[in-house]
Amino acid sequence: MTSAKIRKTKTYVLLFLLVFLGSVGNTVLSKGMKDVGDLDISHLAAIEAGAVRVLSSGTVWLGIALMLLFMVCHMLVLSWADYSFVMPFSAIAYALVPLLAYLFLGENVSVARWIGILLIFLGVLLINRTPQRTTEPARSS
Repeated sequence: MTSAKIRKTKTYVLLFLLVFLGSVGNTVLSKGMKDVGDLDISHLAAIEAGAVRVLSSGTVWLGIALMLLFMVCHMLVLSWADYSFVMPFSAIAYALVPLLAYLFLGENVSVARWIGILLIFLGVLLINRTPQRTTEPARSS
């Protein structure tokens, strides 16, 4: 396998991990925060009580862990692919998040939102037809 093919493969693997971890992480974090309940920030005692509830939630911590893994993938893929390629491609998460919210959080997703999601997906398909990198990699000293 050539180095260009290896870079392309690892870019897509990391992009799909980025989309998956970000979408699932946000969904799990949302679920955890809904389970914690409304947070009152009107006075110090309420803030402290809310912080204890948040920090004692395993679901919140799982969401945070998934978001940290998302961030690692994001940093890695940005080290070898153009920002102008990565960010539009990662917009596919905007399609996955409402689907996960509908399936796992019981949220209603309107027809207009689904149409918007379809348009985002079509945009991602267009971006996929462009080169992943248009600049030379920085040389290490």
